[in-house]
Amino acid sequence: MSEFKSVTVVREANKYFGGAVTSRTVIFEDGEKKTLGIMMPGEYEFGTAEKEVMEIMSGRLRVQLSEDQPWIEIQDAFTFEVPANSKFKLVVEEVTDYCCSYVKA
Repeated sequence: MSEFKSVTVVREANKYFGGAVTSRTVIFEDGEKKTLGIMMPGEYEFGTAEKEVMEIMSGRLRVQLSEDQPWIEIQDAFTFEVPANSKFKLVVEEVTDYCCSYVKA
């Protein structure tokens, strides 16, 4: 999906790691929520409450979904899932454009 129709966009940005990762929240008519964002180069660890589907639209990075899993190399378009109530690590090597979908149980 390259565009979203009939949505509400929250004007205030979500800022993480001193603004190195930012996103805007998009809310759909049915209550579904996504964020659209940019990650600057750096190393980050995120925690999740809900299951997330991360769609990388452009950029170069590595992701580790748990301590016991290997790092995944990503360049440009790629999608991965993050379980609810977990943590994942990212090493962003170039500016990365992403869309995160939150999956309610």
